[in-house]
Amino acid sequence: METTTHPITTVGIADDHSLIIHGLQRMLQVEPNLQVLFTAQTAADLLRHLHLQLPDVLLLDIELPDGSGIDLTATIRELYPSVTIIALTNHDDRVYVRKMIRNGAKGYLLKGTGKDQLVNAIHQVKNGQVYIDKQIEQHILQQTIHGKKLTAPVKLTNRELEVLALIANEYSNQEIADRLYLSIRTVESHRHSLNQKLQIKTMAGLVKEAYLRGLI
Repeated sequence: METTTHPITTVGIADDHSLIIHGLQRMLQVEPNLQVLFTAQTAADLLRHLHLQLPDVLLLDIELPDGSGIDLTATIRELYPSVTIIALTNHDDRVYVRKMIRNGAKGYLLKGTGKDQLVNAIHQVKNGQVYIDKQIEQHILQQTIHGKKLTAPVKLTNRELEVLALIANEYSNQEIADRLYLSIRTVESHRHSLNQKLQIKTMAGLVKEAYLRGLI
């Protein structure tokens, strides 16, 4: 009787905590169809590894000492589209989930996840599916039930959307004015209008609300 052999799925791990890396390695090394190709603790180190060898699946921490996993996800997806990314993080807020998925991640796991769930997630994203940690799905549901309803439509002008996008990228009023060829007073007027329409008073709150509503 012939035995069926399954192809090896290679995995890269990027996390700034060595204990997390070692724990993940221990969980994966006993799986016959998984192979840890490399580990990295910084964004720079990760990009160096990717230049030399590409894993099928990359477990990527959202917070690295020299870069954001959110930004790295977009960069890696552009440079190395064959690499499938799973976010690995302590953040269970839907804003982070939305950002990672929008930038190209196919999975989202909390640190401390069990071996069975981790292995299942790797296989699912490798097969083209999206995998979201069950705890996060439940947390997002609770946030939606108990938080502000996000279904109310908000109509923003094209200019307001442009200003909102630049605010999200941490441009100052002067920088926004220069980029859009507007006066500072006009930029301030647009910001005030955005705050009024989204019912938010702070810049951080404005950006978060905009992400939740899918405006940016």
